[in-house]
Amino acid sequence: MGFKDRWTGTRHPRAGTPARPVADVRAALLAVNGPDVRFSVREGSAREGADLVAEFEFPPLDLVLRTRMRLNPAAHEVRVLEERWEPSSEGARRQYGRGPADKVYRQWEVKAGPDGRRHRAEAFRFATQDMRGPLQRAVLGAGWTWRGVLLRL
Repeated sequence: MGFKDRWTGTRHPRAGTPARPVADVRAALLAVNGPDVRFSVREGSAREGADLVAEFEFPPLDLVLRTRMRLNPAAHEVRVLEERWEPSSEGARRQYGRGPADKVYRQWEVKAGPDGRRHRAEAFRFATQDMRGPLQRAVLGAGWTWRGVLLRL
């Protein structure tokens, strides 16, 4: 794995893993949906330019994470564009970012502890890896490459 692969977040399957058909890869990615995941995987639209889209929204933090995926059966790879809209450091507006960023988003609240003193407690936590990890495992388990891109699918 070279510098470009590390920079774009590209991952390759283990050697000897047989590549499965495109229908199996699509089904595996859609099967990531479930009651225990906080994001959704759905069919992409022509406007989005993707075959599948994984999306997570958290309005209280004004946070949107979106992973657009295009399946390339000829190369046995899933081309992936990771996008995020998050609050800026000034808090005045949202900022846009793309590419694989390992970030953790948290929301805190103040609660009274058992000793009566106020303590800061984590009320919400979501890491970008919480969404990327299950998607990557589905793709790599099918013998396909997870190809990160920065500009377009």
